Amino acid sequence: MAIRDKTLKLCSCNKTIPLDAAALGSALKSGSPITVHTELCRKEAGQFQAALGDESLLVGCTQEAPLFGELAEAAGSRAELRFVNIREMAGWSAEGGQATPKIAALLAAAALPEPEPVPNVEYKSAGQVLVIGPSAAALEWAKRFSTHLQPSVLITRVEGGELPAERSFPVWSGKPVRVSGWLGAFEVEWLQENPIDLDVCTRCNKCIDVCPENAIDFSYQIDLEKCKAHRQCVAACGEIGAVDFARAERVRKESFDLVLDLSKEPLLRMPDLPQGYFAPGTDPLEQALAAAKLAQLVGEFEKPRFFVYREKICAHARSGIEGCNRCLEVCSTGAIRADGDHVRVEPHLCAGCGGCATVCPSGAMTYAYPRVSDIGTRLKTLLSTYREAGGADACLVFHNTEAGRQAVQAVGRKAVRGGKGLPARAIPFEVFHIASIGLDTLLGAICYGASQVVVVSTKESEHYVAALREQMALGEAILNALGYEGRHFELIQEIEPLWQLKPAATVAKPATFNLSPEKRTTLDFELDHLARNAPRKVEEIPLPAGAPFGALVVNKQTCTLCKACIGACPESALLDAADAPRLRFIERNCVQCGLCAETCPEDAIQLVPRLLFGPQAKEAVTLNEAEPFHCVRCGKPFGTRQMVDSMLGKLGGHSMFAGDGALRRLQMCGDCRVVDMMENRAEATIFDFKK
Repeated sequence: MAIRDKTLKLCSCNKTIPLDAAALGSALKSGSPITVHTELCRKEAGQFQAALGDESLLVGCTQEAPLFGELAEAAGSRAELRFVNIREMAGWSAEGGQATPKIAALLAAAALPEPEPVPNVEYKSAGQVLVIGPSAAALEWAKRFSTHLQPSVLITRVEGGELPAERSFPVWSGKPVRVSGWLGAFEVEWLQENPIDLDVCTRCNKCIDVCPENAIDFSYQIDLEKCKAHRQCVAACGEIGAVDFARAERVRKESFDLVLDLSKEPLLRMPDLPQGYFAPGTDPLEQALAAAKLAQLVGEFEKPRFFVYREKICAHARSGIEGCNRCLEVCSTGAIRADGDHVRVEPHLCAGCGGCATVCPSGAMTYAYPRVSDIGTRLKTLLSTYREAGGADACLVFHNTEAGRQAVQAVGRKAVRGGKGLPARAIPFEVFHIASIGLDTLLGAICYGASQVVVVSTKESEHYVAALREQMALGEAILNALGYEGRHFELIQEIEPLWQLKPAATVAKPATFNLSPEKRTTLDFELDHLARNAPRKVEEIPLPAGAPFGALVVNKQTCTLCKACIGACPESALLDAADAPRLRFIERNCVQCGLCAETCPEDAIQLVPRLLFGPQAKEAVTLNEAEPFHCVRCGKPFGTRQMVDSMLGKLGGHSMFAGDGALRRLQMCGDCRVVDMMENRAEATIFDFKK
């Protein structure tokens, strides 16, 4: 639904936002005059209620979204309500009077249709929570959980506390060795270290009574530093068998829905922890906050399946030889694991950062929430509306939905008493996670006319900073080599530096194509557009090692044209030829994964990172060709002379090829070789030799 089909409700927030109704109406091509309210959430609320009979309402306020939602519900309205922040994001600024193009762009983007839904990942939790940690704290939290959850306790060390008089929840002790899984499906393994098995113990107190060293208290665990090995506790326990100093079966394993880890150092160490696992440490406040969140994780839940994976073009490995591991290295949750020649992604562990899609050179891993094509539509709408409304030197400010949004809004809120807010050319662009902003998105924004792209990095995204900087550096190298001067990409933690950024050069003619779900297709369109409109015409740009573009150099002296590299290439960059022994190469298809070089038995292939422009980048070129070898029996070509000569040289001295017939057979095609073997039955075979 276009913005002209929506009812716009704009408010100047007590005349603190300089809204130009005429200019906005012209920029948005609304077709009718735009009314600007001053107190839509207070004395003019009736005018909002009067519009609830319309099909769709777009409200230029997010602060009072709950109030407007309540008014719509009370009126029984079926109108679609959308809200967009034009106050902190645009109007509240030292350049608020110049922000009309940005406000128009934000409104136009907010009016776009919602992206198509993606499949969901489901979780089920019955509230079975395992509390891991020191005895006193773990037992106390388990008692508190008993009213609304199903707790269990794994005591890792004795630090006071007594087991409850009633066996209301399971209690174990031991050393955790593995925690894995996710909300509703955690598995915990531990080693039973203490001689007393709390799962078997009846808490009859006999062991406490007979211990001469007082090494056992009401935690029913033996202090092994005090114990002098009298073993009177073993005799007192008798047939119950809870006390066993020579226990053979020590490994225990149980399943849980939730885990509260009170260890000083979390058992799981990764930037993004699985849903349902909380590691607040020893801080009582953090423990209380984690406990409150645990109480809410009972029931059925779902989240989007954030990724799409196509193993056919994955460059991870071939035939056991590893190539690209970038997604494995960047994943912050451990959701991606090697799986033979490909990788496997556990959707329940995926946190939706999109970092894997960002660093994937081939596009085998694609971000799906939202899709790159949906992001491209928003980019194109924002920038085209901004430009048509008279805006210049657009600077896109990417931020996430949580800490990033708060940081951007806080700057706008403080645009009083010396605060400056956001520059009029800085257009906020919200994404689920900033790690999903890869080279295709960065260059796409420039192709659509942006002068710069700035990414707001928060504490939650520190793990991805290196990957983001690498993407930005690659994009900057390409743009600068093409003559687009200035700094186009920035990663910032504070908003204030936006005011010091000088606009960078961009394309004179914005692109009209849409971003494709196919990453390499999108990059092809972008690179061609940038080169076609570049201030400087170049044919080749040298790139740093690890770049996803480049050529191959083949040592023709050592290459035997065995073509193992062709079979290893997942991107169809290396090709065969039907008419002759020839190795061909399409440079634009190459992702520089290195599988061809690793597979080559002669070490004849070398990677050359670069970006080649023009038709030659998409045309097949010959890297090596050789004289064909003809079968000595039928004359059919079946290999290269170099390969056959090399084979004869290596096998000529082998005992299995001592006779002239065996060596001659190596010079035959496959069909003639079989016929020759059947005709020469007198020759010795392996069955003629005894073991």
